[in-house]
Amino acid sequence: MKKRVSIKDIAKQLNISITTVSFVINGKAREKNISESLTKKVLDLVAELNYQPNALATSLRTGKTKIIGFLVDDISEPFFAGIARRIDEIASSLGYKILFSSTRNDTEKAIELLQIFKDRHVDGYIMALPEGLEDEVKKLIQTDAPVVLFDRYVQDVKTDYVIIDNKNSTYQATEHLIENGYKKIGFVTIDTVQQQMVDRLTGYEAAIEAYSLSPIVKKISYVNSSASIEEMVKFFKAENQLDAVIFAANYICLDGLRTFRKLGIKIHKDLAVVSFDDFEILEFCEPPVTAIAQPLEAIAENVMKILLNKLKKTAKPVENAQVSLPTILNIRGSSLKK
Repeated sequence: MKKRVSIKDIAKQLNISITTVSFVINGKAREKNISESLTKKVLDLVAELNYQPNALATSLRTGKTKIIGFLVDDISEPFFAGIARRIDEIASSLGYKILFSSTRNDTEKAIELLQIFKDRHVDGYIMALPEGLEDEVKKLIQTDAPVVLFDRYVQDVKTDYVIIDNKNSTYQATEHLIENGYKKIGFVTIDTVQQQMVDRLTGYEAAIEAYSLSPIVKKISYVNSSASIEEMVKFFKAENQLDAVIFAANYICLDGLRTFRKLGIKIHKDLAVVSFDDFEILEFCEPPVTAIAQPLEAIAENVMKILLNKLKKTAKPVENAQVSLPTILNIRGSSLKK
């Protein structure tokens, strides 16, 4: 087995001190008045020998692992996957690695994953806060660990977060349907206390009330797609007077589209449709489905900006950053006037 090259080996070969090699490798040559010629010799030998710093030794010396923990419900969902991709790009460009994990809506698994992050001594945490993990996150924040939430927040948890304007987004979507002549507008969501879902429902209800209409809400006790479709079948059969529906998230919309196929419901002809979250499949429906598009890149970039600012660990405490971003209503054929 080939022996791993160390700083000591480089120093010995060049007949210089280990400290000098360390300064050059860590970009402090100019600061420590090390000549350009010597700096070049060190860097050339580093490249020639393919020297790789020992991550554990580096973390012990600097107190940083250059690892960030990323925790969401399901990394395969288009919304989370899009944000994860951009966060990984930014992190990689700055020398950070990301530990990506999905809780699958399992509180015990979420707690276990959080403990794994702690054991790995991650430098910071990025989370779409799983339901049931509020107390664990509070404890984490109390240790001054850098934590940034996105997509959702908890009102009594004081930390940094990046969200979108959920309430105004669904208000505008509901108003769009009303202005196109729809009066019996349903809202399909999940039965949860997650703040982002509560805010979306609140926006819908506010628009319905503003136009003196009656709310028609279905809250699904979400377990899996099959159970969700069963509940929707019963709902759409019972509420056959509906002329429009808003789905509160992309996975709910997907189950809704499967339900339509099962019941023979035609988009726009039978029901106008709006989805919260835009994803590629919606453009291939007939007609294409109107959707509330979240600014994935802006969310990711704001999350990383806030986290990196916290990782600087300046003497002065950093105030909590709480960012709310606007969405875009992508209007397509599914919600136009009949």
